[in-house]
Amino acid sequence: MTSPLSVAFSPCPNDTFVFDAWVHGRVPGATPPEVTFADINLTNTMAERGELDVLKISYAALPWVLGERDRYALLPCGGALGRGCGPLVLTREPGTAAGLGGRTVAVPSERSTAYLLFRLWAADTVPGGVGRVVVLPFDEIMPAVRDGRVDAGLVIHEARFTYQRYGLHQLADMGEHWEAVTGLPIPLGAIVARRSLGADALTGLAGTLRASVRAAWYAPETTRPYVRAHAQEMDPEVAERHIALYVNEFTENLGDEGYAAVRTLLDRAAEQELVPPVPPAALAFP
Repeated sequence: MTSPLSVAFSPCPNDTFVFDAWVHGRVPGATPPEVTFADINLTNTMAERGELDVLKISYAALPWVLGERDRYALLPCGGALGRGCGPLVLTREPGTAAGLGGRTVAVPSERSTAYLLFRLWAADTVPGGVGRVVVLPFDEIMPAVRDGRVDAGLVIHEARFTYQRYGLHQLADMGEHWEAVTGLPIPLGAIVARRSLGADALTGLAGTLRASVRAAWYAPETTRPYVRAHAQEMDPEVAERHIALYVNEFTENLGDEGYAAVRTLLDRAAEQELVPPVPPAALAFP
């Protein structure tokens, strides 16, 4: 009997939607997964420590996890890229990027794609740069902005749909800036797997993920119990919008445009000394 693969991803609707068919044995011939749920900040750390076989991580974490032998390979499917789905900078009062100079901004992680996009945006648009950056759990950021504990907050995921409930205002959309500057989709979350699994296993794993995505698209109603079980505090309509935004053609296949987006993000971030340089060969699959 084939040993299970240790797999970690978040309980967010887009991840449970993508992995549902694989987790529940509806992908014929697939190696069974042994799932750990963890926020992406934790999966980034797990990948850096080389703890599991397959993980959903931030594209921003790739420079610390890609490599040869026992390091990880970027899979060409299963992740999150897209258009119109970037992180937002929120404030209590309407404002402009110029007004953010020297201010305190809360972010969900300094090892996240959202943070890289924010820093690249700030370098282009905030005179003198922002002031202090503080890291808060993503569900604490909007209350912190609302209560005046920070001047602005960088938010991700379903906060795109709910920030108005906190009386907040969108100062800027990191995705709009990225798309305007590069013309490319926004790279957010990646799927990586151990290179030590071997080329054949990695190719098979990519096929499993594609089949799981296609199964979810073909019969989305079968995914709803799994999605809702792990998004209990989220309004079902918000969960559906979340899935529609983050699961798309790039989830099925990165393709040339997806790889260009990833390469551009890592190169621009390395130029700003936000991440170590990544050799082009490190993105090769398998």
